[in-house]
Amino acid sequence: MPFQKIEAEKLSQSVIRQIELLILRGILQPGERLPSERELSDRLGVSRPSLRDAVADLQARGLLISRPNAGIFVADVLGSAFSPALVGLFALHDEAVFDYLSFRRDMEGLAADRAARLGSDTDLRLIATIFAKMEAAHQKRDPSDEAELDASFHMAIIEASHNVVMLHMMRSMYDLLRQGVFYNRQIMFRNRTTRDQLLEQHRAINTGLQSRDPEAARRAVEAHMDFVQAAMQDQIRAERNETVARLRLDHEHSR
Repeated sequence: MPFQKIEAEKLSQSVIRQIELLILRGILQPGERLPSERELSDRLGVSRPSLRDAVADLQARGLLISRPNAGIFVADVLGSAFSPALVGLFALHDEAVFDYLSFRRDMEGLAADRAARLGSDTDLRLIATIFAKMEAAHQKRDPSDEAELDASFHMAIIEASHNVVMLHMMRSMYDLLRQGVFYNRQIMFRNRTTRDQLLEQHRAINTGLQSRDPEAARRAVEAHMDFVQAAMQDQIRAERNETVARLRLDHEHSR
C-alpha cells in the first residue's frame, strides 16, 4: 500500500517555510534586517535553538546573511539578475534604454491588468496612498521625491498583480533604474509641464485600478510609457544637438 507513517514537522522547518514565503512574496526585501533573535523567536513562538537551525539553513542556501555586530539580513537575492558586464553595456548604449522602456510597457501593462482583477482591496488602498503622496510631492516641486514615489507607485502595482516571478524580475529592473543605469529619472521631473503630465498619467492609472477596470488600467500604463519613451527620445536628441552646437561655437571662437 502507498501509505507512509506521518511524522511531525520540526519547528525549524516551519520557520524556514515562513521566512522563505516572506522573501518569495517580496514582503521581506533584499538588505532588510531581521528582528533580534529574542524578538523573532517570541514572534514566531519557537525556541531559540529551533530559530538558529532555521537561520543556519537559510544562510547556507544564500537567502540570509549574517553581518558581524549588525545582525541577520535578507541576502541580495536580486544581485545575480544581470552580470556587472551586462549592466555596464546597458549604461553605455541608448538602445538598451528604449528596449527597457518597451519591456516595462509590456510587463507593467500586464501587471496593471492583473492588479485590477486580482489585487485585494488592501493592495488598491496602498496604491492610492502612494498616489496621494505623489500629489503632495508634486506641490513641493522636489524632483528627487517625485522620482522615488514614481518607482514606489509602479512597484506597488506589480506587487498587486500577485505574480512572484514578475515581482522579483521587475524589482531587479527597478533596482537598476534607481542606480541610474538606464537614465536619470529626476530630469523628467524638473520640467513643470512634463511633471504635470506625468501626474495626470499616474492619476489615470490609479483611477483604472481603483475602478477595477483592467482594460483602462492597462491602457493608462501603456500611454504613460509611450509618453516616457517620447520624452527620453526628445532629451537624447536635445543633448546631441547641444553637443553639436557647442562644437560650432567653439569653432567660431577659434577663427
